[in-house]
Amino acid sequence: VDAGAKPLAGFPGDTITEGLDGLRERLTDYYKLGARFAKWRAVIDIDVAKGVPSATSIGSNAHALARYAALCQEAGIVPIVEPEVLMDGAHDIGTCYEISKATLTKLYTELYAARVVLEGTILKPNMVLAGKKSGKTSSPEEVAEKTIKLFRETVPAAIGGIAFLSGGQSD
Repeated sequence: VDAGAKPLAGFPGDTITEGLDGLRERLTDYYKLGARFAKWRAVIDIDVAKGVPSATSIGSNAHALARYAALCQEAGIVPIVEPEVLMDGAHDIGTCYEISKATLTKLYTELYAARVVLEGTILKPNMVLAGKKSGKTSSPEEVAEKTIKLFRETVPAAIGGIAFLSGGQSD
């Protein structure tokens, strides 16, 4: 239901997902048409050399995801929140872990502040892995270990479920 990622003004390389304007009305219409789930994707790129993502980008996207989730629940629709930390960069697995941790920590702070019922949400997260341009590959065991560690440190047990992103991965 989002309108896509657009450049975040004042923060070169960062994006913000747009589409909150008119969302309440659209969700009401979608519910009448039978929708019971909706998804909002926030794109978080990693470019260490450029200082991307900024704290502003992480915070703005987390706030938008929380507003979207609150509006979904108001309309009787289950929100699927997708804070996607992209795997396109040259970053190592540790950097992905740190950016993902900052993103999920801020997301759950914002969801709580927006009074979103966590039991009625689904998280669609990225897995923790090195960027495609890094030249490094992580074993499935290392990816699983770091991803589970991330969730244990940031994701409340109360959430309704987790549905992993898997696109772009070979195994």
